[in-house]
Amino acid sequence: MELNIDEIREILPHRYPFLLVDRITNMEPGISACGIKCVSANEMQFVGHFPGKSIMPGVLIMEALAQTGAIAILSQPENKGKLVVFGGIKDCRFKRPVVPGDVLELSCQITGQRGNVGFGKAVATVEGDVAACGSISFAIV
Repeated sequence: MELNIDEIREILPHRYPFLLVDRITNMEPGISACGIKCVSANEMQFVGHFPGKSIMPGVLIMEALAQTGAIAILSQPENKGKLVVFGGIKDCRFKRPVVPGDVLELSCQITGQRGNVGFGKAVATVEGDVAACGSISFAIV
């Protein structure tokens, strides 16, 4: 299953205009999602993080991964119309800088859900090199 930016906005209306996923390239609702973020220096969410340096902040990489996982969770019929709030990060590692012109490949595997809390393993890569990875949690409301 693939999704374009308009379909992503329907699933994550509460994140617009701060969507960090340009497209979903593969998804299995409730199980996993893979997406793409084309990194650009002129995006408003990058301004001011590192003055004079064109680099995507790690917190925004993790937010992009969380949004990818949220799309997988919210695509389940029982979660339609709900919101997902990024709960936290565990074992986060940043391996390489992400700069304008990079195509960030986002992958989130949902590892479980207990009540209204979901868990996932997330990895962001650029041309096969790991940029960031970690375990993430979500609150489904």
